[in-house]
Amino acid sequence: MLGEYRIGGRRASDIAASIEQGVGAGQLEPGALLPPMRELATRLGVNPNTVAAAYRTLRERGVIETSGRRGSRIRSRPASTSRGSIGIDAPPGVRDVSAGNPDIALLPPLGEAFAAAALHHEREPGLYGQAPVDEEFARLARAALDADGVPAGPIAVTSGSLDAIERVLAAHLRPGDSVAVEDPGWGGLLDLVPALGLKPVPVPVDDDGPLAEAVERALADGARALIVTDRAQNPTGAAIGALRARQLRSVLTRFPRTLLIEDDHGHAIVDQPLHPLAGTTDSWAFVRSTAKAYGPDLRVAFLTGDTVTIDRVTGRQRLGPGWVSRLLQRAVVHLWASGAVNAQAVADSYGRRREALIHALAEHGVDAYGRSGMNVWVPVPDETGAITRLLQTGWAVAPGARFRMSAPPGVRVTVSHLALDDINAVADAVASAVGPAPARSYG
Repeated sequence: MLGEYRIGGRRASDIAASIEQGVGAGQLEPGALLPPMRELATRLGVNPNTVAAAYRTLRERGVIETSGRRGSRIRSRPASTSRGSIGIDAPPGVRDVSAGNPDIALLPPLGEAFAAAALHHEREPGLYGQAPVDEEFARLARAALDADGVPAGPIAVTSGSLDAIERVLAAHLRPGDSVAVEDPGWGGLLDLVPALGLKPVPVPVDDDGPLAEAVERALADGARALIVTDRAQNPTGAAIGALRARQLRSVLTRFPRTLLIEDDHGHAIVDQPLHPLAGTTDSWAFVRSTAKAYGPDLRVAFLTGDTVTIDRVTGRQRLGPGWVSRLLQRAVVHLWASGAVNAQAVADSYGRRREALIHALAEHGVDAYGRSGMNVWVPVPDETGAITRLLQTGWAVAPGARFRMSAPPGVRVTVSHLALDDINAVADAVASAVGPAPARSYG
């Protein structure tokens, strides 16, 4: 059951901490069965209600899961174990195409933007009691959303997309609720959902995004929320097209109480049009980040949504960080207003590299996917073997396990640090590592 590890503690918080320490130290492995509550209570000399409270805390933190009479187990991927730790350390001489970072040559210089923000601060210092969202930031953000057909709604600002999504989920859901998520999908999100005590329900994707019939099954089975990526889906590059958007809207209209969260982090780095789903359900949020187009370290994202959702998000934010620095907001305003990023040029640059790699792999008989963004997803029969062989030939790719729940194995190649002259070398190495594969869905 637990091997040599001894759970300790007299209070619920101490018992929960003891189990978390065992998980974090690797002494309690994923899938390990915990003692029944009464048995552990007897061993520790405490009331069974104390152990029940400890187990409840661990469920809410995403550390354990309970399946009725089958008992409680350490989750297959506890929240204390980040999917980001499933990676490859590229040794000297190995090219790293695993990190998912943007091409720094396509990011705008920030000096002028921060200088402009500092000058604005001198004229109008940011102080307590002011509006959390800069007026010009809100105006430009809303104008961009209007141009893309995103329904009207108030604007909130958060420290990145994941921060926004966490706040929206916490505003509506409670531990134990189910959330439909893309599979394969963003590793950070797949960590976040169980960390909040929520149950992720995998939904397969293809080049056009989540499969409508799979979304319908998940919602019919009780999922209370759906999280989708509009464009540049990580890791597959999927982008929701017009037909798929109509199909998904049709499903969502039959489940109007679903909390819908859209992540459009690919804005300004893709040339596919946006087909928003927002407004189809009673509760919804649409999130955009500056990370991919303007730089990950800006840590600025904004969201809109129905009034209740945004009110709950900003109300809770007020009791924590209060607001995202208006200096950062003003720097982003300058970047937007000055046209610091040529979105079409950026999309073209990533597109040329992405499409060249997919074409080169196809010539080797290897399936690969990447309709938008900066990543290419390659299905493989054996992730570990493929990654090892690629390292031996000088390339480090991202393991698909970082992004998968029940989807078939794969690896992710980020093209942002590849020159066109690198493409054939990468394709040759990947083809040698994985071999030709029959056509398959990556979901």
